[in-house]
Parts: sequence; C-alpha cells; structure tokens
Amino acid sequence: MARVTVEDCLHRIPDQFALVHLSALRYRQLHRGAPRLVESKNKDIVQSLREIASGQVRFREDVREILFASKGKLVSQRLQKMIDEGTIEEASLGGPPDIADDATPLI
Repeated sequence: MARVTVEDCLHRIPDQFALVHLSALRYRQLHRGAPRLVESKNKDIVQSLREIASGQVRFREDVREILFASKGKLVSQRLQKMIDEGTIEEASLGGPPDIADDATPLI
C-alpha cells in the first residue's frame, strides 16, 4: 500500500497552513463517526490526509482567493517562494482546483 505524504496533499491544497486546517477538520468529523470516503484501515488522521490527497475532501470555497490579497499580493510566504523558485507558476493558481465533482466540501 502506498504511503500518503503531505506532498501528495499539497497538490490539492497549495498552502501548508490550509492543509493542516482542513485535515484537522476532517479528522474531527471522522473521530465523531463520519463515513470514510476512501477505503483504508489507517487511523483517522492518516485517513483524513488520504481523503484530501484523493480529492474526496476539499474546502467549499477556493482557498486561493484567501491566499491572495486584494491587489494580488500573496499572503502565503511559502507560495511566494515556490513562485520565485519556478516550482509553480502564478497563473496556474488563478483557476479552480482540479477536484472531483463528488468531493466532500468541509468549510
């Protein structure tokens, strides 16, 4: 079985802070008895990361709108660093995330 890593999840949620927030919310849902969206026998916290990495769990609103200030300034220093290094392109952050239509929105 493949291991889930934070890097797998960062393809869906581009900011580590947002990822931690989303995974904590999903963990609480799972801990309270919410149905699992991805089949695994992992503990709830790993399960939440697996669901995020698979695209089954996401934010209701686009996180990218929150990451950018009103004049296009980045709020997230990590994203700015990635743009400066050429890891990602700023233009690629503008569109909606590549997620499944049946993803479970959380926030």
